Amino acid sequence: MKIQDTLSNLEQKLDTTNKIKIYLCGVTVYDESHIGHARTIIVFDVLRKFLESKGTEIELVQNFTDVDDKIINRANSENTTAEKISSRYIENYYRDFDKLNVKRATNYPKATEHIEDIIKFIEKLIEKQMAYPSKNGVYFSVSKFPEYGKLSKKKIDELQSGSRIGIDESKIDPLDFAVWKFSDVEPVWESPWGKGRPGWHIECSAMSVKYLGDNFDIHGGGRDLIFPHHENEIAQSEACTNSPFAKIWMHVGMVTIGGEKMSKSSGNTKSIKYVLENWGSNIIRLFCLSGHYSKVIDYSEEMLNENLTKWRQVETCYYELIHATSEKQEEVAENIKKISIEFDNALEDDFNTHLALSAFFQLVKETNRLAAEEKLGKSDSQIIKKEFERMLIILGLSIPEMTEDKKQEIDNLISDREKLRKEKQFEDADKIRDKLNEMNIELIDHKKRTIWMKKEKIKAEK
Repeated sequence: MKIQDTLSNLEQKLDTTNKIKIYLCGVTVYDESHIGHARTIIVFDVLRKFLESKGTEIELVQNFTDVDDKIINRANSENTTAEKISSRYIENYYRDFDKLNVKRATNYPKATEHIEDIIKFIEKLIEKQMAYPSKNGVYFSVSKFPEYGKLSKKKIDELQSGSRIGIDESKIDPLDFAVWKFSDVEPVWESPWGKGRPGWHIECSAMSVKYLGDNFDIHGGGRDLIFPHHENEIAQSEACTNSPFAKIWMHVGMVTIGGEKMSKSSGNTKSIKYVLENWGSNIIRLFCLSGHYSKVIDYSEEMLNENLTKWRQVETCYYELIHATSEKQEEVAENIKKISIEFDNALEDDFNTHLALSAFFQLVKETNRLAAEEKLGKSDSQIIKKEFERMLIILGLSIPEMTEDKKQEIDNLISDREKLRKEKQFEDADKIRDKLNEMNIELIDHKKRTIWMKKEKIKAEK
């Protein structure tokens, strides 16, 4: 498998024969998670599920930033504590991402639970003279790390000429960034240099090294984190450990809305809770995977509607497969194998979910064509269903399973309706159809029989 590495700007091979260790920058828990967060986390969820489907063991660590000025400001505005704010939004995070069918990470470390690790990390940097205490906190000395800017491709001299000198005269260099901030405002912790709290960047360095070691396989996050967050992580981590940090840096493109960056500060976000309530998890996942992970995608109701149309085709495919009863054979195995290879090749070549989805919908379209032409036999349907379900699992899409009792109830209603129609009791037959509609059951008429499908209820569907 090859992944485009932001650091080298080249495709790097991922050795899937060994355990893969991934660190994914999580959310700062001061507000509801939005569709931009969902995209990054869904991309890594599918990457993980694909690798696991191939037998690769994955260790995925995703942090929560639960100490930050934004959290403290929110707590002050609500006259509560930072801990209560972060706990509330961590709980909401789990609620949202469980509903999005995202497999939970191996570990969700919180910054507040790793203060001791962070302090030890800073002590090593000071020992190596890569960081220094000042009157406002402890700062990392950027000029002592000659490779600073290698991830973002920014040059130190250009950054210096563009920086505002005097913003903090306690820094030796305007580019130096805080690893520990002095403060009396809760939450604060004691440290060898004074009471305060950690800087944002140092949290991820300390936690990733603690759980995954000095050099792990993939460091991921949104493209907006490349500078300064990930740039600063590389600098302080490599300065501390004297070894390369992550082997591959994988960055996911932003979600825009009307061409503008979606952000909480500009107030144009769509919360996951809102999108879930209106569209459901399958439509959101299809939207988030619809373009190459590294590129920007633009959120719109039209785009979600397009994905809803595609999802209806997926549901039709599933129910055609489970209702297939004829003994006809079209010898589909070779074609299904070809589609399966296309799907896997797309994901192995820089994780191209757009092309993988094309292969998946090719399978759906071919199945629906065979069914419409009365050529979908039972043995063929079993071959297709196995591959269809494999792709569903990797993509994190789900069609709710029905109990045998529920299936029987629906079969009986349809049988009763057919009987009433033959007896020309159309009014009673229509009542049964109305009841089926209320259950979100749609009838699909074939030449010699009528089958049914249960459609997912989508609030936003017009």
